[in-house]
Amino acid sequence: MVKGPNAAPGSTPRPGEGRISDDGQPARVPWLAVAGFAVISCGLAWIVMLPVWLGGQGLATPLLGLYASVMMFTPAVGALLATFFLQRPRPARIGRYLGLWPLRPAGRTLGLTAAALFGIPLIIIAGAFLAAALGLFATDLTYFSGFAAQLRLSGGGAALEDASVQQLVALQLLSLPVAAIIPNSLLALGEELGWRGWLLPSLLPLGTWPALLLTGALWGIWHAPLVLLGYNYGLTGPTGVLLMIAACTAFGVLFGWLRLRSGSVWPSVVAHGALNAAGGFAALIISVWSGFDPVSSGPLGWATWIVIAAVVVVLAVCGQFSTRRLRQRLG
Repeated sequence: MVKGPNAAPGSTPRPGEGRISDDGQPARVPWLAVAGFAVISCGLAWIVMLPVWLGGQGLATPLLGLYASVMMFTPAVGALLATFFLQRPRPARIGRYLGLWPLRPAGRTLGLTAAALFGIPLIIIAGAFLAAALGLFATDLTYFSGFAAQLRLSGGGAALEDASVQQLVALQLLSLPVAAIIPNSLLALGEELGWRGWLLPSLLPLGTWPALLLTGALWGIWHAPLVLLGYNYGLTGPTGVLLMIAACTAFGVLFGWLRLRSGSVWPSVVAHGALNAAGGFAALIISVWSGFDPVSSGPLGWATWIVIAAVVVVLAVCGQFSTRRLRQRLG
């Protein structure tokens, strides 16, 4: 079989496997590589979290943050192993296939990165205020009593002696862009290299929307080792995983749009970092007398899903999800 111009040496497709088209994208879904990526990413995630499960302390495990951070790099490992050992033919320009480079046009890439940096926190904030407007929790925008109480319980009462709680809340909000980049985007790169860097382009032969939705669903399933401990939703059964699948699918549409619209993985990396940085916003505005249900009011709760749906509808009406507009940035 004659190899295409972008085929890597020694990468002649075996029967039933897709070739790499002239634009550098797979003409068919490389299902063997996709299955391998899913097994490796999810399997490694469980292996990394195994000490937490076996230790018996659950979310109280002292090194939980470290284990969770290491877990975030398992999709990158899965993507690299799938690319080098399972995908046939192997992409000739792996860095470009993964969206790592080139960063051009620079203006579009920087603009979408900035939109991610500030837009994702605005979505989280809007979701929290929507939940409050629906009566799901009570806010205190004058004295920020819930945040002040958390500071005292965590030993941060000294900070309240040096500054007013209003100043501390303002400082938290102003620091969001910095926290989104360092350390959150550095950690998010491990996930995004797998989900939006490799998996999304590999699934594009299914169509734009199927690829976006399937990538998001797999991303949600991957979180199971943490979610089943009660992380994110406070639920330790399958319902928590199903909620996480829904949340990751919703955010995955936005992150995937950033990836496809820019042709680069970096806007989605920053979007993911911004999501993690802004995830605690509701804790800043909640009243000390209020209850709080993360299923409805958290950053991954259904009130935020409504905001995301509204943003996606606006983008779709403006033609931002057209196949031609998105795929012209890849390759």
